[in-house]
Amino acid sequence: VCVFSQETAGGKPVTLVFTSWRTEDIERMNRINAVFTKENPNITINFQPIKDTEYDAQLTSSLEAGVGADIIFLRSYDPGELIYNGGYLYKLNDAIPALADFPGAAINAWATDDGVIYGVPVGGVTHGVFYLKSIFDKYGLKEPATWAEFLDVCQTLKDNGETVFAQGTKEGWPLYEVMYSGLGANFYGGEVSRLKLMAGEMKMTDEPFVKAFAAMKQLQPFFPKGYEAIDYASMQQLFGTGRAAMYIGGSWEIGLFRDLEITDLGWFAPPLEKAGDTLQYCFHVDCGLGINKDSKNIEVALKYAEWVSTPEFAELFMNELPGFFSYTPGDYSLGDPVAKEIIDAAANADITVRTVWEKLSSQEPSGNTLMWDAMIGLYTDKYTPEQAAAYVQYGLATWYPPFMK
Repeated sequence: VCVFSQETAGGKPVTLVFTSWRTEDIERMNRINAVFTKENPNITINFQPIKDTEYDAQLTSSLEAGVGADIIFLRSYDPGELIYNGGYLYKLNDAIPALADFPGAAINAWATDDGVIYGVPVGGVTHGVFYLKSIFDKYGLKEPATWAEFLDVCQTLKDNGETVFAQGTKEGWPLYEVMYSGLGANFYGGEVSRLKLMAGEMKMTDEPFVKAFAAMKQLQPFFPKGYEAIDYASMQQLFGTGRAAMYIGGSWEIGLFRDLEITDLGWFAPPLEKAGDTLQYCFHVDCGLGINKDSKNIEVALKYAEWVSTPEFAELFMNELPGFFSYTPGDYSLGDPVAKEIIDAAANADITVRTVWEKLSSQEPSGNTLMWDAMIGLYTDKYTPEQAAAYVQYGLATWYPPFMK
């Protein structure tokens, strides 16, 4: 939650609330917002986000009750559009002229099919594999380029008694958003297949998507003991304190690992199915900024939203939160070497976003929650790869028109 206080002509402060799902960003956002306050001395900002897993429900209930935040961090595509369709977001097309210069792919993540823009694109994230260089060096291991090399690295580490991955399966979202969408895209065909799935020209039960489930299943023998009970925060701590060699994670976690003072942090892109393939890189449009149209202080909120659309904010954001990448046009200098490596990997890759995030999660059961359940089922041996894919396809076919024909 960000709070803006501005002295009005009558001397009374105006308070705006800005809500986010990133509880780990309080200090960083405070530093970013201190720059805004320095330029706008009458506006004070206080960042107090909501826990990620509780964010969507709390945001919706607060808006329905008429006590929602003035400024809202929005997830991309369907989750954000659901908020707009509820009648809660201000139309930004004419309010923020800089949006005309943003990449179309970023704008589309917070816009309706008929062109209403309801969110300022703030940042995108990627997915890959973090590792500890000291452990790799101990066994003479190199960053794997292919899946076969990746499995060989895993086996070598396991044979030497190392905890290979810091992964846990208590929460489904990292299994889908980070592992399946991130590492699986090289197997199911990335953006080409995602678009065909969305159009109903492919199904989750088609061989490429099943193959991605099967590849993810191959990693299970390398999970830590008791992985079924390990949640997201525990995964981060397990890797961040040096007790696992690798962690399949998101670029947004760099800041946390820097805070934990990892001095030998390495990273490599999702391994290719076979040598010579083009990397299918899940570079996901992650967070946008919207304004509650019922805010009593629209003009002050728009002032902040306009600042968020500037290169000044973009460079502050990317360097305070390494691993988030701005869509604001401009030339930027990234201070974190791992963040630079991650963005450089996009240069020769085919870019995609998370598998069932767009359109396929606009109703219930959403593609996202179906994938969470399917991945947990895969790793608890409830489902085979074929059954996991069928579970998702069956759920989508109950409401998604292209699958109901």
